[in-house]
Amino acid sequence: MSEDILINITPQETRVALILQGAVQELHIERTLSRGLAGNVYLGKVVRVLPGMQSAFIDIGLERAAFLHVADIWEARPHDNTQNAMPMPIEKLLYDGQSVMVQVIKDPIGTKGARLSTQISIAGRMLVYLPQDSHIGISQRIENEVDREALKAKVQKLLPPEEKGGFIIRTMAEDASDADLDGDIAYLRKTWASITQAAKSKPAPTLLYQDLNLAQRVLRDFVNDETSTIQVDSRENFQKLQQFGNAYTPSVLSKLVHYTGERPLFDLYGVEEEIQRALGRRVDLKSGGYLIIDQTEAMTTIDVNTGSYVTGRNFDDTIFKTNLEAAHAIARQLRLRNLGGIIILDFIDMENAEHRGAVLAELNKALSRDRTKVSVSGFSQLGLVEMTRKRTRESLAHILCEVCPACAGKGQVKTARTVCYEILRELLREAKQFNPREFRILAAQVVVDMFLEEESQHLAMLGDFIGKPISLQVETLYHQEQYDIILM
Repeated sequence: MSEDILINITPQETRVALILQGAVQELHIERTLSRGLAGNVYLGKVVRVLPGMQSAFIDIGLERAAFLHVADIWEARPHDNTQNAMPMPIEKLLYDGQSVMVQVIKDPIGTKGARLSTQISIAGRMLVYLPQDSHIGISQRIENEVDREALKAKVQKLLPPEEKGGFIIRTMAEDASDADLDGDIAYLRKTWASITQAAKSKPAPTLLYQDLNLAQRVLRDFVNDETSTIQVDSRENFQKLQQFGNAYTPSVLSKLVHYTGERPLFDLYGVEEEIQRALGRRVDLKSGGYLIIDQTEAMTTIDVNTGSYVTGRNFDDTIFKTNLEAAHAIARQLRLRNLGGIIILDFIDMENAEHRGAVLAELNKALSRDRTKVSVSGFSQLGLVEMTRKRTRESLAHILCEVCPACAGKGQVKTARTVCYEILRELLREAKQFNPREFRILAAQVVVDMFLEEESQHLAMLGDFIGKPISLQVETLYHQEQYDIILM
């Protein structure tokens, strides 16, 4: 099945959509102002060495000097497997005004500067390059010992004899071919060569390497044999991607296309509408069934419902077909919304064990296209499917939305009648403590309307009971639950 990649670039953000069979499968958004510094490599200048703290402040060209602790200095660590050996004192390694190559390992937070390390690591698609190290490590997520040894041997065989650096094999490399691994090694070594060359020719402080932006990561990480075209709607960035592809990923250049149509690229493929739908709770299925997706701090729950879907056979068959369709829709929504962590799936109850097995198999098949690691368990005693999906970045809702100021994240607000009754109780409490000339209620229009119409009798009865006049005032900026009682 052919896949199209759409790249929409503006000065403020880059958006990428993956289209398969006319449907949006994945969305990626990167905003210019929120790009972090972690992973960036700088040639810094030592501003001050603090022997008492075994730390140093390094100027890397930011507003605040960055922080480097002796434990994060590669040269200070013992590399002979000596147990409990102390690192070399920082004052013997650094001096004021010295130029030093560093990598940001933690972004600046509040008044604190960035945290640095002198051990450089460069991430590729399947490997992480450690130019100062000499061993080959393997991700702990690859648990099978036979697979670990086979991968290690495969990478060692591909390394050139003069290779002095080390590598960490990522989980993405489990099913990689020799050509894929060889291409990743070449890309990482070429990147390191450009960093070292820049360090020799540029003055400190200066940025030597910044992790790839989203558009560049598309060429490095997203393109595969099924990719038909990569359409970019910005001429300037199309040319930049051509230059990047020519230097690092020449095999994908033939798929790169500059989109010049008058209609916006995302409108043409219906991506804008898909983004709006992906922010809602309800996802309608073609059959008439639907999903309800709720994202919480601890987990995400997805509930499957038949809705208006009724087949001409029997109810069990209706449930089975709805669940099969839902399995594909769930896999797509997980990618589209980038939902991670613990995910609980509540399929419609099925008594037939074969039906449950078929739905689970269909779910696993649909999830096999996910580039993020997923793990699915079978049906529990309660009929729920538990699964996990690795968190790689913020979900779509967290990037595009914020907590509603009216409901504060509850997803619902009190009715106008409920607020009216709260106000009446509060008036009674205030009347027992204070003796003003008049009480004035400041509230939203819908609450004031309720007091003037359906709740007018109760308001009048309370006014007679406390023996004080009660006036109403509309505050247009108040939301439905918000009110104040003024003592006049």
